[in-house]
Amino acid sequence: MNKARILWADDEIDLLKPHILFLEDKGYEVKAVVSGQDALDRCKEQDFDIIFLDENMPGLTGLETLALIKEINPTVPVVMVTKSEEESIMNQAIGNKIADYLIKPVNPNQLLLSVKKNVHQHTIISEAMTQNYQQEFIRIGMQINDSLTADDWIEVYKKLVYWELELENGQTPMADMLRMQKKEANKAFGRFVKQNYIQWIQAPDNRPLMSPDLFKKRVFPLLDNGEKIFFILIDNFRLDQWRVVQELLADSFSFEENLYYSILPTATQYARNAIFSGLMPAQIEQIFPDLWVDEESEEGKNLNEAPLIQTQMDRFRKKYTLSYSKTNDSTHGERLLGNIASLTQNQLNVIVLNFIDMLSHARTEMKMIRELAQSEAAYRSLTKSWFQHSFTLELFHRIADKGYKIILTTDHGTIRVDDPVRVIGDKNTNTNLRYKVGKNLNYNLKEIFEIREPAKAGLPSPNLSSKYIFAINEGFFAYPNNYNYYVSYYKNTFQHGGVSMEEMLIPFITLSPK
Repeated sequence: MNKARILWADDEIDLLKPHILFLEDKGYEVKAVVSGQDALDRCKEQDFDIIFLDENMPGLTGLETLALIKEINPTVPVVMVTKSEEESIMNQAIGNKIADYLIKPVNPNQLLLSVKKNVHQHTIISEAMTQNYQQEFIRIGMQINDSLTADDWIEVYKKLVYWELELENGQTPMADMLRMQKKEANKAFGRFVKQNYIQWIQAPDNRPLMSPDLFKKRVFPLLDNGEKIFFILIDNFRLDQWRVVQELLADSFSFEENLYYSILPTATQYARNAIFSGLMPAQIEQIFPDLWVDEESEEGKNLNEAPLIQTQMDRFRKKYTLSYSKTNDSTHGERLLGNIASLTQNQLNVIVLNFIDMLSHARTEMKMIRELAQSEAAYRSLTKSWFQHSFTLELFHRIADKGYKIILTTDHGTIRVDDPVRVIGDKNTNTNLRYKVGKNLNYNLKEIFEIREPAKAGLPSPNLSSKYIFAINEGFFAYPNNYNYYVSYYKNTFQHGGVSMEEMLIPFITLSPK
């Protein structure tokens, strides 16, 4: 750990000589001056890692010196060291973005703690996180091997996301180890889904919470209890993305965080329609053929969401007043903000926000977006920036002001793909990179999850011999024709439709206004 260069300005600096010697004994270089002007002169001559500043000095006061120092070096942490306990002085110091506030007499360890907190914090935290994850690595590995239930896998995924966020800013080998562990977990999760998925669909009373269950088991009970709900669905919204936007909402809401399982394919046409209808896709096609859009159709796949919600309410004999809104850009968003007052007259307001899905597609197709979202951390950062600086954050705050509860969820997640999987299909095969449906598919069975009888998985069958295949872990389907170009174009893009924790284990958050 590199030792810091410290500047200390105090008109009684001679009395503080023992403290200076203590810091120097710890390996720090301390420059002592007796006035605010001397401090400014020193700051113009060299850079310091931290500055201790007495508030009550003759000539320039500490607060005046602080403001001028910030003009010279806006990022240097400044610690106010003063005899004053006046609240107004504290407020002014905090308003000028001091790093710390120490009241005399100070002891040497207070000074040392302030230096460590403001200069070495990142390094200390990184070292601690590395050590903690090293200890946790074996426990998570054992949990991956022992995960026998759907709930077990939810806990594994939560732990992996926690450590991913903890380690993302540290330049540490542990981040690479975590990526390998996450990949190993996804392999095991793929095996788990292969073994259990058909049974879940066949026995809905004994399965984990899945897409068709959300309204029946989570939304309708709240409405029946007299709650008024905004159901906000953000397309392609993962647990890690929720965790980074959560802090933006903490002042207005308390949270109840849960995860549920998306159905397969983890694609909007299937998973979102299952949420809104309360039915599996094959049931939608059978019962409401005019509301289902086939894979081969050029028609938009999610044009019938509001009618599907209404069919579910009718089926369960719910008479709630309902509104449905979908936003694809800021114009729609601003219009939605203007309508909040009228929407609050309804018991249930469903809002679909499509930005993150648009971001993932843009990252595939646009070089500039690829550069901005090169990594998982960058992808999360873009999500947070959108949430904070678009109409979205204001939308949540306005709903909180009205006292409404929010259910925030998604239809599926997305995964960064890395491993090409060869597949051959005819011209009628769909274009999704993570799942294929067709009657003439050729592939290596060991590399995919195969559903030969779509009806058993609640899926429509375009032809009598149609079957579905799903990419697992970080795989994506590539055709042999023009293989190298295809692989290089889609490698490291974010895709959805297949089997992974990121795509299938997705957030369902209840936000209650404070």
